[in-house]
Amino acid sequence: MESLIVPEKELEIRRKRVQKALQETDMEGLLVIQRADLLYLTGSGRKGICYLPVEGRPVLFSPAFAPPFSSDLPIYDVIKIESLEEIPRAVRDQYGRLPGVMGFELDVLPAAEFNAYQGLFPDVECVDGSSCLLQARMIKSSWELDRMEETAALTSKTFAFGKSVLRPGLEEMEFAALLEGFARDLGRERKSVRVRDYQTEGYPWHVLSGKSGGTVGLLDSPASGEGTSPAFPCGAGRRRIEPNEPVMVDFVFLLQDYHMDETRMFSIGPMKEEALKACEAAIAIHDAVLSAVRPGVTAEDLFLLSVRKAEELGYGDQYLGPPGNQVTFIGHGIGLELIEGPIISRGRKVALEPGMTFALEPKIVFENAFIAGVESVFAVTETGHRMISKVPVEIFTC
Repeated sequence: MESLIVPEKELEIRRKRVQKALQETDMEGLLVIQRADLLYLTGSGRKGICYLPVEGRPVLFSPAFAPPFSSDLPIYDVIKIESLEEIPRAVRDQYGRLPGVMGFELDVLPAAEFNAYQGLFPDVECVDGSSCLLQARMIKSSWELDRMEETAALTSKTFAFGKSVLRPGLEEMEFAALLEGFARDLGRERKSVRVRDYQTEGYPWHVLSGKSGGTVGLLDSPASGEGTSPAFPCGAGRRRIEPNEPVMVDFVFLLQDYHMDETRMFSIGPMKEEALKACEAAIAIHDAVLSAVRPGVTAEDLFLLSVRKAEELGYGDQYLGPPGNQVTFIGHGIGLELIEGPIISRGRKVALEPGMTFALEPKIVFENAFIAGVESVFAVTETGHRMISKVPVEIFTC
């Protein structure tokens, strides 16, 4: 698959969006180091550092030991550096002076690394500027939405493949490996997924069958599963999948680093009635939330609506986890990272805006028994929502 070139116009839109957020603060510049943020601003996953002034043309610092950034980035000045110590002088030479206040991605930058950068700028006030990047990235351009649509088309093929190969006796991890192999053949770029939280190890194969779906644990999620060992106690494990039991497939696909995060329930033969009704209830909650999506509605509004719907259907005690282990979110932003803002959760007063993209994931959990759930990706439009996911919202009976 050919590598995708981000158009100059698209990069310009992104730069201006981050600079607009900067202009609403005291910061005069932003030093961008984290890979996903660099990818957003430059269209390249190469190692480097970007200095973004509050106005005007940014600079890309390309370390001597790393492959250089492409010269086809006319909106940036690319400067090769031998060491980080060269950055302050280069910024002063480029802009006439150093910023009085400069932002860093303090939500992800390790303390030791931040201290090193701060030492390079002893007379500059160094503050957290991550919100400027995250705020800009929340709103997807039409170009980004097109990329997510392309990713969704391949995810749909992966779920259809899963339906064709699921059979009794497969281990959860075997089934997950079949899905992963098929996705890689389609063009899925890598095994890991991008996550911003340093304590979270992202993986694409959250396959839980039967009682595994009722196992809580490591993940901040309604159910963790058992995993393959105590060293990684979450996700698909060694349990063999049996006929007529609910099998949750929560799978992540990446194409050009845009994520698609979707869940569907599978069953080998007819699913048992208790589980079937719970799966149908999860879909009903999913659809009720989607019907309420429109600009101006807050993330918390959607969360509370989902709770009311779960209680109305008789699943208040099992919704979003077993009693005592219930999470307080039903969805999250998604894009160049698996989980982005805003989060659809209790207490989040962020109003929805056109261009926001979410993975909506209501789950119903019966502890040590099973999980029922569904997850789809949608975009907020001027009048409501548009589904990006192309996987049918149904139970996959094999």
